[in-house]
Amino acid sequence: MTSTLPLGRDVAYPAHYDPSLLFPIARAIGRTALDLQGRSLPFIGYDRWHAYELSWLDARGKPRVATATLQVPFDSPNLVESKSLKLYLNSFNAHLFENDGAVLATIAADLSRAAGSQVDAAFGLPQIASHDGAASIDDQDIDIESYGPPDPHHLQADAAAIVHETLHSSLLKSNCPVTGQPDWASLRIAYRGAQLDRAGLLRYLVSFRDHAEFHEQCVERIFVDLMARCRPQSLSVEARYTRRGGLDINPWRATPGTPVPRPGRDLRQ
Repeated sequence: MTSTLPLGRDVAYPAHYDPSLLFPIARAIGRTALDLQGRSLPFIGYDRWHAYELSWLDARGKPRVATATLQVPFDSPNLVESKSLKLYLNSFNAHLFENDGAVLATIAADLSRAAGSQVDAAFGLPQIASHDGAASIDDQDIDIESYGPPDPHHLQADAAAIVHETLHSSLLKSNCPVTGQPDWASLRIAYRGAQLDRAGLLRYLVSFRDHAEFHEQCVERIFVDLMARCRPQSLSVEARYTRRGGLDINPWRATPGTPVPRPGRDLRQ
């Protein structure tokens, strides 16, 4: 698969609008490794993309610029590889569109075709929002020696203490599975159930540091490991990855029935 990816090799800058630049990747690849194939998914969610570098020509040839938010459903057959999305959006730069609505309609249609499910597209970005109400786990005075592969055995919970709390870490880092380049993110975990051991949780998150996996797959792995090891009654896991190539991605996975989190961006994005 990696030999056909545009990621990690020189690719000519697109001179014309070209939806064939979009490169879908089957979600089944990552989910098979998590033993999620052949049964109902244990989560709901989405992958929310923020596009910071979007431009096109209006009907009279005058350049237009905008930002956009794109939302891919969790149960789409495919995710869309990030560099291919960057190249695809760059292919709009010299293309004339009759009006702004046509731009959004084109993006939604092309991404829906690549993902295999309906993708929503809208101009604008959510506001920068702090993690109010979330307790940071990053300042703990602990030793850490494991940086990969992800080790769920670090995860523990106290069944005698049932809580409803939200935790936050800015220390999640993984690597691109194709280029090996670092992917940085903050993580927000909201749950109800046995109280998570914060030292173990931080050690677990840091154990992704040398791990190579796509953003969406990392979040699903975190969700699955927390459910398997700590068995919360409800769980929400949201990652906000920092921007690369004018794009950032924000995967969210949660137990069915969990309210959708308010969209937001971090300062680092």
